[in-house]
Amino acid sequence: MAAVKLPPPELVTPAWLSDNLARVVVLDASWHMPDSGRDAATEFENAHIPGAQRFDIDEVADEANPLPHTMPSPDAFAAAAGALGISNESVVVYEAGAPLAAPRAVWMFRAMGHDAKLLDGGLARWRSEGFETESGPARPRKAAVFLPQPLPLFVDADAVAKALSDGGTVVDVRSPERFAGTAPEPREGVRAGHMPGAKNLHYAQLINENGRLKDDAAIAAMIDKAGISRDRPVITTCGSGVTAAILAIALSRQGVDAKVYDGSWTEWGGDPARPLVTGKERP
Repeated sequence: MAAVKLPPPELVTPAWLSDNLARVVVLDASWHMPDSGRDAATEFENAHIPGAQRFDIDEVADEANPLPHTMPSPDAFAAAAGALGISNESVVVYEAGAPLAAPRAVWMFRAMGHDAKLLDGGLARWRSEGFETESGPARPRKAAVFLPQPLPLFVDADAVAKALSDGGTVVDVRSPERFAGTAPEPREGVRAGHMPGAKNLHYAQLINENGRLKDDAAIAAMIDKAGISRDRPVITTCGSGVTAAILAIALSRQGVDAKVYDGSWTEWGGDPARPLVTGKERP
């Protein structure tokens, strides 16, 4: 079977989604850090886009892996997608607030060879532009058969170590303070600092105040300023493989070959055998 070639990740507007609701499967991938005091499942039942299903990155995950929300096997992912009534038709993913876990969900589908789209601005923009929501549990959908065609869009710690030793590009999207090791890590047992040779581009810089991704020109300028080469593969990393997908999507839209380090800093910083440094990385 020929390898799947996906187009760049597409951002869609609420108007486009409203016009296409009957032809797509809409997924609410809202997710919050454990210490946020928020419950995404409850918020979904309070208000969601009509017909949307819940996609929880903590549930669609490798249950055997002790790391948080790592990518499940193709068979496990296919079973989860099929249970949501997803075959291989178009999928649009959103979340309640600014991009956080929805890009991760999009990247997961792309890793299965499926061209999922991202609702730019999420539920907040949907509502601000006057589109209706509904409440209650997700409407039941008939189970379907999802056929995965896996692509190597996630990498492990050894691939990251090799990229760093070979002069490859690894970009950490955590805050500058966490990158430098001057702010504590939110997960117990994870050391502070960053991988030797990694670059830093905070994911929040890619997002406007209205919760939408910045335009292509602005993102291109940030990529150039961060010293990210466009002619070689880039590995993105974060705290636990979630916000790294925001930069991966942005890079892909710029024509850059991007991959996400699934275990990210939770794995690397939690492994005393992996090297780290603190302070700002020298150019």
